[in-house]
Amino acid sequence: MAQWVNGLAYRNIEFSATGRPIIKIAEIKGGISDQTRFTYQNFDESVRVRAGDLLFSWSGQPETSIDAFWWRGPEGWLNQHIFRVTPAAGIDATFFFYLLRYLNPHFVAIARNKQTIGLGHVTKHDLENIEAALPDRQEQRAIAHVLGTLDDKIELNRRMNETLEAMAQALFKSWFVDFDPVRAKMEGRDTGLPESIDGLFPDCLSDSELGYIPEGWKRKAVSHFATIKGGKQLPKDKLVEDGPVPVFGGAGVMGYTDHHNTDGYVISVGRVGAYCGQFSGYRGRAWINNNASLIAHNEGIPGKWLLLALRNLDIDLIKKGAAQPFVSNSDLAGMEIVSPDDSVREVFSKLLTPLQRRSEQVENETKILNNLRNTLLPKLISGEIRLRDAMEQVESVT
Repeated sequence: MAQWVNGLAYRNIEFSATGRPIIKIAEIKGGISDQTRFTYQNFDESVRVRAGDLLFSWSGQPETSIDAFWWRGPEGWLNQHIFRVTPAAGIDATFFFYLLRYLNPHFVAIARNKQTIGLGHVTKHDLENIEAALPDRQEQRAIAHVLGTLDDKIELNRRMNETLEAMAQALFKSWFVDFDPVRAKMEGRDTGLPESIDGLFPDCLSDSELGYIPEGWKRKAVSHFATIKGGKQLPKDKLVEDGPVPVFGGAGVMGYTDHHNTDGYVISVGRVGAYCGQFSGYRGRAWINNNASLIAHNEGIPGKWLLLALRNLDIDLIKKGAAQPFVSNSDLAGMEIVSPDDSVREVFSKLLTPLQRRSEQVENETKILNNLRNTLLPKLISGEIRLRDAMEQVESVT
């Protein structure tokens, strides 16, 4: 049903600081990051990846890596262990993407049976031994439209939450990193803040080991605001693709489960590997896995404020190890944060409350959309449900 072309082997790549990115599973799932590697080399067109290309990760941790993906990032070169998939003539690419998602439990089972030292794989030979029913082109497009409508709304929600997060980060940076209200007072300018908030900021900066900070604000260790403890490995049979409780690993959510080992406003941090020092925030029950740590904020410390403060730390200062970098809990606990008066944190938290509520509403809506898509996908691909009935369900939530 398609052409499957494997990506490049690392040994043939000359890396550079800029150029086109090498697209690995990390980039497919998390986008371009400071861990992405680049090159100015040119390779065969078959491994050039552009936005909208269909990719299939065929090697890695079966439950979290084996899957089909759309590439949404910049043009780059495909890494080994990922197929660039080109559907044959007469096969709708979007339908084929959902067909691969429908078959993914089979792919995961194949990879798990071959798993050695944490990795499994699905080969072209395995793909040749799998058959699937193929409806006519018109029905392919109809199925793709129903499921694509849900995914389009999910993508819209993701972008909305990115915007809400950017607004929160911008306000934090202005108040607690650039100290804009303080600098405005020093220069005799209007802070643009209501009088009740304006009065909370001092009118001068004082020197400290962290540079110039607002007068009266203190340098305090992360341990003053929170307790840090390592996560616990979740049994493999408890990690699923969908469920009520997110499982946080080094790169954020790595899957779902029915179990939890923390509750409330949850802050996690990756401890080892490419994503060590990456912070994630979530409200509700969660499981912190063994390659991450829980940062449990103390009573009276706004969780969102602490998360943003942590994200503004220079984590590279405490990273250890070259081939496999890691961050120790004790080193993180000892890093210092510029701490304002409690009143400033409280006002900041209140201003962020509407943004957080909207973000949580969007997340809940996304869960509903995800569940509906995951319910409809196997029923549409297998022919169990009629397209008209499926479309009615989609229209009721979109």
